Amino acid sequence: MTSAPDAPPAAGALTFFLLALAAGLGAANLYYAQPLIALIADDIGLDETLASLVVTVGQLGYIVGLLLLVPLGDIVENRRLIGAILLCAAAGLGLAFVSTAPALFLLAALVFGIGSVVAQVAVPFAAHLARPEERGRKVGSVVSGLMTGILLARPVSSLLAHWFGWRAVFLLAALAMLALAVGLRLALPARRPSGRSSYRRLVGSLWPLLRTQPVLRRRAAYQAAMFGAFTLFWTAAPLELSAPAFGLGQQGIALFALAGAASVVVSPLAGWLADRGFARLATGAALLLAIAGLLVTELGVAISSVVVLALGAIVLDCAATANLVFGQRAIFMLAPEIRSRLNALYIATFFFGGALGSALASPLYALGGWGAVTAAGSAVLALALAYYATEFRQRG
Repeated sequence: MTSAPDAPPAAGALTFFLLALAAGLGAANLYYAQPLIALIADDIGLDETLASLVVTVGQLGYIVGLLLLVPLGDIVENRRLIGAILLCAAAGLGLAFVSTAPALFLLAALVFGIGSVVAQVAVPFAAHLARPEERGRKVGSVVSGLMTGILLARPVSSLLAHWFGWRAVFLLAALAMLALAVGLRLALPARRPSGRSSYRRLVGSLWPLLRTQPVLRRRAAYQAAMFGAFTLFWTAAPLELSAPAFGLGQQGIALFALAGAASVVVSPLAGWLADRGFARLATGAALLLAIAGLLVTELGVAISSVVVLALGAIVLDCAATANLVFGQRAIFMLAPEIRSRLNALYIATFFFGGALGSALASPLYALGGWGAVTAAGSAVLALALAYYATEFRQRG
């Protein structure tokens, strides 16, 4: 028995757990390579000056998937779409596992980057399945899975590579995608969207939506600044931690990255706050907390304390996670029939901010050390805070 178009069927805790797992493992695909850049580049013969392409190409694939695949969630049966995207990710990860040349690995990164957008189909699906009065909390639980994947991907891949080599990371990730494709096909309810638009018209509607949805623009701008600061920190942190002041090796850096996982407990709380109408005030608090987190990391570096540095990282990660939930809850309340496109635009915009943050981390650190990193991140967040202040002068 199938559900009526766009009518939310009853969904239990297992359904939301599986969606959270898909979101987390899908998002993690983009971050496995980050601490393994040197290992991968050396093994496949990629010049060290181009080594960052190992990560960048995957991010570009993700943006392509956001703009070309995620909107299909508004017209294609969602369970089938999630399965197809998971198979795409599995194919790319499997190709990465067997890659022996730079071109082949970069093609693999593009493919599994596209497949990583399964998270951004899973989150709107969760919003569809949840009752309106609990939508923030349910979306928060799936976003918690997504953030867990992002935060654990680096330490897990680093430790696995230390024990079994970098190729084992991609083999296990490919098998996980295949297992999820089967499991979700069996467990998820069918969801047939009511939209009947053509694919060309669907993709063509993205720019007009961005122009006509002020809530989307605001929320995307806030999170672009937040995610830019987040990726700026986590791309520069291994450079500082491996420097003489801290002297951590691969395992030590992996363990440090685990500190950020503490922020996953924030997602359900952020959803609870949003459901009770506190999202606007809490957004300002999140931006201020992110700046405070960066300043704490500056103190940690100044006194060479890895504990203080980790504390700053936790504060920053909590702020980024909470703000993501506030933003997604806000855009999911706009119009159910365009929810996938709204989510695609939201994620693509702030992910672009994240890509800029990671791209600028190394040159900023080389030019001005950790002080330049925290100054740049704080400045971007201050601009977002100034934009946020205009909410209280005019609606939108």
